[in-house]
Amino acid sequence: MTWITKEDLGYITILRLQRPEVYHALNRPLLCQMSTFLDELQESKTRVVIITSTGDAAFCAGADLKERQTMSEQEVREYLTLIRHTFLKLESMHCPVIAAIDGVALGGGMELALACDIRIAGEASTFALPETSLGIIPGAGGTQRLSRIAGITIAKLLIYTARRISAMEAKQVGIISKLTQTGHALREAMLMAEEIAENGPLAVKYAKLAIQEGYPLGLELAMEKEAYAYEHLITTKDRTEGLHAFREKRKPQFGGE
Repeated sequence: MTWITKEDLGYITILRLQRPEVYHALNRPLLCQMSTFLDELQESKTRVVIITSTGDAAFCAGADLKERQTMSEQEVREYLTLIRHTFLKLESMHCPVIAAIDGVALGGGMELALACDIRIAGEASTFALPETSLGIIPGAGGTQRLSRIAGITIAKLLIYTARRISAMEAKQVGIISKLTQTGHALREAMLMAEEIAENGPLAVKYAKLAIQEGYPLGLELAMEKEAYAYEHLITTKDRTEGLHAFREKRKPQFGGE
């Protein structure tokens, strides 16, 4: 059975969650399929990945709690390892990843969105990390990524209270990059993906590496990460093409070389 689909549109790939009957809850088969797709995409020439779901009722309601109820304690540990590793793969993709969110993004669903580089949400979407209300904590990176994205104060507030917030509130604290009309998140994500895909794919790749690896470091070490990333671009055909296109006043044609 297919729990997640992959659609290639030129240099853009859409991964779409396909469990609308349970608000796209993350069961083990879905996570395994996602992990496999991410492995394939990591070796591909895709320049932007979009994560979304069918319909506008839910982006993802988080872990499949019905499945969780059938698990032994060891199986819960194995599930947490699977979801953490899958989201780490997503975060470390060679290209930018955009979450196109319409509807609820709860628990693991919000953590899925937080693992993406950019989040675009329909105005009726809502967000929460409700785990403390269930006697647990976010277990797929929520405690770490939310604090890095929105700040430690907001992370503590939302996680301690298990409070659900609107898309507008999420935008105000920096969780959401852009708001759009309900049902339009994927369209907006495609427009942004097309804008990104026009740029040098190697440049975007190493910009992502410099930002992500440099962010947790002090400035001096972070600048070394930037220098390391820049060094990879100096001998590329894309850099030469960019200079020639600028001089000739034309649009560059980047080949990712």
